[in-house]
Amino acid sequence: MLDTTSNNELPPIPAKRYFTIGEVSELCAVKPHVLRYWEQEFTQLSPVKRRGNRRYYQRQDVILIRQIRALLYQQGFTIGGARQQLSGEGARDDGNQRAQVIRQIRGELEDILADLRR
Repeated sequence: MLDTTSNNELPPIPAKRYFTIGEVSELCAVKPHVLRYWEQEFTQLSPVKRRGNRRYYQRQDVILIRQIRALLYQQGFTIGGARQQLSGEGARDDGNQRAQVIRQIRGELEDILADLRR
């Protein structure tokens, strides 16, 4: 029933304010025990807890769960790597690497230009 297909094949999120863990499980194709585990690993994920410790997820929680699912299942990140991506540290690392590559390419182009001028 639950498989790891792409997020594009997941059902649309209904226009509701709160979702139970069972509903989120079906909407995100992730088993309930995995959702409870992700709550411990990702501080951004914190559903509202009501009477009897029942979890109620909001729309932004469902979107976040789909992002986590994509990072882990499709992009192959570890839990720690996905945590970094969501916190923005991964984006900063990518920016530093991108700047370094640009500097390297620019240096190589300047060397080629110098050779052409001779």
